Amino acid sequence: MTPHKITLEEYHQMAPIFPDARLELLEGELFDMAPIGTAHFWTVAELTRLLTLHLAKRAFIVCQGPLSLPDSEPEPDIMVVQLTDYRQRLPQPADVFWLIEVADSSLNYDRTRKLPLYARNGVPEVWLIDLNARIVEVYRQPAGDSYQNVTTADTLTPLAFPELTIALTNILP
Repeated sequence: MTPHKITLEEYHQMAPIFPDARLELLEGELFDMAPIGTAHFWTVAELTRLLTLHLAKRAFIVCQGPLSLPDSEPEPDIMVVQLTDYRQRLPQPADVFWLIEVADSSLNYDRTRKLPLYARNGVPEVWLIDLNARIVEVYRQPAGDSYQNVTTADTLTPLAFPELTIALTNILP
């Protein structure tokens, strides 16, 4: 079966039809977003708090907001983006320092749908926090549909802010 493709404009026009739905548009297809459980909530909230404390004067920390791509509008759990006036537009890949996805039930979806999309659009760094395995996969150097540098880490240091270090034990429930 072939899914029905929709445009960003159609997606935005449909928003009032699904006021409480958690949806995201990826490559012209609508996907239900997984419910947010306690572990996911804690990790996103704690990371948002820590990043805001350390980067408030240097970056916006956006929690579960949309990223504008040509035919997609994913909503990463956290985006660290340039301090820019976003009143007239959404953040775009050129604005992104790095993205963070927190996953338990959405791990396969994040790996197979979102990571290739981020790489293809030049997002320089993505952290994929696997709550089940209690690890973080760090993706860097986008090329085509993938990242050339993929590692796991216990201590996280973003490329854009090398003086910032976050211990994995501080952000996992």
